[in-house]
Amino acid sequence: MDFRDTSEEAAFRQEVKEFLKKELPERFRGIGLYGEGGLGDMRARFEEMRGWRKKLATKGWIAPAWPQEYGGAGLGVMQQFIMNEEFAEARAPQMGGMGVAMVGPTLIIHGSEEQKKEHLSRILSGEVQWCQGFSEPEAGSDLASLQTRAARDGDDYVLNGQKIWTSGAQFAHWMFMLARTDLEAPKHKGISYFLVDMKSPGISVRPLVNMGGQAGFNDVFFDNVRVPAKNLVGEENRGWYIGTTTLDFERSSIGSAVGQRLQVEALIQFAKEHRKDGQSVIDHSSTLRYDLADRLLEAQVGKMLSYRVITMQAKGLVPNYEASMTKLFASELGQRIARTGMKVTGLYGQLVPGSEWSPARGRYAMSYIQTVASTIAGGTSEIQRNIIATRGLGLPRD
Repeated sequence: MDFRDTSEEAAFRQEVKEFLKKELPERFRGIGLYGEGGLGDMRARFEEMRGWRKKLATKGWIAPAWPQEYGGAGLGVMQQFIMNEEFAEARAPQMGGMGVAMVGPTLIIHGSEEQKKEHLSRILSGEVQWCQGFSEPEAGSDLASLQTRAARDGDDYVLNGQKIWTSGAQFAHWMFMLARTDLEAPKHKGISYFLVDMKSPGISVRPLVNMGGQAGFNDVFFDNVRVPAKNLVGEENRGWYIGTTTLDFERSSIGSAVGQRLQVEALIQFAKEHRKDGQSVIDHSSTLRYDLADRLLEAQVGKMLSYRVITMQAKGLVPNYEASMTKLFASELGQRIARTGMKVTGLYGQLVPGSEWSPARGRYAMSYIQTVASTIAGGTSEIQRNIIATRGLGLPRD
């Protein structure tokens, strides 16, 4: 692993830094991965955010990994890594979401010319938001067991079934989804990939409110929803393989690693400034310094795991259990940081945003609540450990 940039990488890193210094609006700083603000704040600043999007679009940085002919920048994995790292350091908001990261690359490789023409430009412009319809109540970790049915009827497919844990479905204009088109085929071979207009009759969305009072996830129900056959991506019954399609995206999770370090640094600063019994919190507790030191060291470990993934990708290798290690460590570290935040803030730290007595405007209370799900979402810790054990350590399957 070489931590040094090549001359070309150093020049690109400097270009990104100068761009952020010059173009990032001052009051956007901190809206990124772990800063203040959030979705509601972004909406209140819609015009400025649209201007920021245009600045990114002129450089192809909304979809940096997309080929240039489709509006991307055609960046290699190291350039993407550098860009993501510098954006995270600046806490700068990035654009794109699932449209850029997931359905766009799929359409570039497998979509028809009509599908590309209809959807790619609208993904880049931000006028259309996407959600993912994969998980079902009985098909989460074992996704290939999904049972939502798509039956061909003339020029349409008719959808019936349910999806769950669908992020942003209440706001999305379109969904990319998997549905079973052959009930007799082996489970991986009877699935097809569809693009579904969320305004279609028969679709209903039910928000799932978490313990923090937020409705990020949703149930989505399909009752005889008609989907034009032209919205089938690729071949019928090949959806499982199409759904695993990716471009050569950088997936080191460096943004999360940097964000966690920034969280710990902010927590250390808070502990120095916050008073308890006439002393700063960090001086009041004999063990808190050790906890904060552990969190800061662990954040650096997370960064090293990210560096390992990007080093493999730069060599043309495909991270497998290495990516699972990165995800597992980051998920559990997020929970440890949240617990340390609660220790720093004490009993008042249980107060959520809105209370005048809530330390740091309730940041640590909400973090404690929100990170509960981090070891479940995106592949449970149990699944990650199984991958590490079998593929990394060569242990037999359970």
